[in-house]
Amino acid sequence: MLRDDKDAFWSKKLEQIVERRAKNGKLFSKEAIENVRKQVKEWERSIYYPWIKENPEIKKVFQTASGINLKPVYTPSDISNIDYENLGMPGSFPYVRGIYPSMYRGKLWTMRMFSGYGTPEDTNRRLKLLLEHGETGLSIAFDMPTLYGYDCDHPKAHGEVGRCGVNVSSLKDMEIIFDGIPLDKVSTSMTINAPAAVLTCMYAAVAKKRGIPISQLRGTVQADILKEYIAQKEWIYPPEAHLRIIRDMMVFCTKNMPKWNYISISGYHIREAGSSAIQELAFTLADGFAYVELGLEAGLKVDEFAPRLSFFFNSTMDFFEEIAKFRAARRIWATVMKERYGAKDKRSLLLRFHTQTSGASLTWQQPLNNIIRTTIEALAAVLGGTQSLHTNSYDEAWALPTEKAVQVALRTQQIIAEETGVASVIDPLGGSYYVEWLTDQMEEEAFKYFDKIESMGGVLKAIEKGYLQREIAENAYRLSRRVESGEDVIVGVNKYKVEEKKPIETLRIDFKAQRMQVRRLRQVRKERDKSKVEESLRRLEKAFEDDSKNCIYPMMEAVMNYATLGEIVDVGRKVFGEWKEPLLI
Repeated sequence: MLRDDKDAFWSKKLEQIVERRAKNGKLFSKEAIENVRKQVKEWERSIYYPWIKENPEIKKVFQTASGINLKPVYTPSDISNIDYENLGMPGSFPYVRGIYPSMYRGKLWTMRMFSGYGTPEDTNRRLKLLLEHGETGLSIAFDMPTLYGYDCDHPKAHGEVGRCGVNVSSLKDMEIIFDGIPLDKVSTSMTINAPAAVLTCMYAAVAKKRGIPISQLRGTVQADILKEYIAQKEWIYPPEAHLRIIRDMMVFCTKNMPKWNYISISGYHIREAGSSAIQELAFTLADGFAYVELGLEAGLKVDEFAPRLSFFFNSTMDFFEEIAKFRAARRIWATVMKERYGAKDKRSLLLRFHTQTSGASLTWQQPLNNIIRTTIEALAAVLGGTQSLHTNSYDEAWALPTEKAVQVALRTQQIIAEETGVASVIDPLGGSYYVEWLTDQMEEEAFKYFDKIESMGGVLKAIEKGYLQREIAENAYRLSRRVESGEDVIVGVNKYKVEEKKPIETLRIDFKAQRMQVRRLRQVRKERDKSKVEESLRRLEKAFEDDSKNCIYPMMEAVMNYATLGEIVDVGRKVFGEWKEPLLI
């Protein structure tokens, strides 16, 4: 299953990467590289440094957002280590230049706008609007009660129903969200983690009730609980319990929903919490490898389940660092899956990922500036080879987006796709001295983190010790200090400021959504067969208690009987208990 020298894999791989970067490759002759180095030294001596001396206002140190020091210019001497096989061609190992042979020449990325607010009826209208305007994939956002597994009438749900996403308390809500939407023809992504298995069962149940085979369903459920403990903090049970449920979902979907991506390993929230691009890259892929281990421990063969693993990355404002991050991620994933886990199926080596532009980069000051920020971040994602993309709306620093703002965000993608020509050439920045150097740098720094995490006993141990959380917190503090000091400029925030009263109109969610949801939930409880609900919940409890049983089958039964989200999640609370994270000292 795994190599005998598993524990030394990361350190050995890091040594190989360092050695590779130190040697001369085959892309350039030694003589040519030596001539370039001489030219660079002469340019620095006779032109650059005299210029700097005469212009002292020029900063002495330039860095990426991750703190990587940058030279003023990059040349072939900075990538003299490259052998072309380290880059490959699009659709060939190690997939640095793209996972498909034709990339966007064959098919554009999926334009998947993150949508959901208020009642299921509100969200159904928004989804249909986006499909009418050319969206090619659905993406559902859920409110806080749903994310934490509480029904809309729970005391903790008061005031939060429908506020930051759509509320789902039972299968009836999912039926309304997807009313009139052809589930056998669209791909649906659901951003839900702790109760991900329940929402997956609800989506499958909607299809079953329509006579659509669940084997035909396409889409993704996030389900990445490890990043919740690292960054987003929306867990319900202890880590081991959540991982067990994910394991059962992996097995269930592998057998019954072969087109469904049952986990989207998310770096987005790690980045939004304040990580650097390097940390996002390293921690996300480390989580991915942990899920590979989980599947293997469940008795699955790597090529049975790995092709359905997908990723979800952030794209923020350091344009070239983001592009390098995506390119490095593909090479790391393909290499490790092949060398460490022995994957043979090409699909297991492909790092398929969705990208969302950065919410943290959006400002409430001068919000129309956010259109430019989102455009730059979206372009980086496309040049980095994303498979699907969500563009944030310019008003999201204020509230959930209006229809006008959502349309502008979607048009941003469509203009990039249709008017710029960037989709005409695969990996157009491939071969750039700077981009290739930075791709190598990101890869090396990620392997340093992999080695450190492995030395601590793996991702779960690193979470329990608070290591990953501290790393993110320290980087967030560093970035905050740079903005406060003015070292990093945020236009409209710490430079070029103007006085504004209320620059835009915003979407408002009132308590009507909560009242409507509570009425519907009461009606569902009144009309369902109570004895069937109770019996299916008892079977679920027994499955939770017996680790050898797959809990998804009784969970599906409970959903079909209209057991509520809160009732199903509470069974787990009773069996597994709760978890508190360690103090970060």
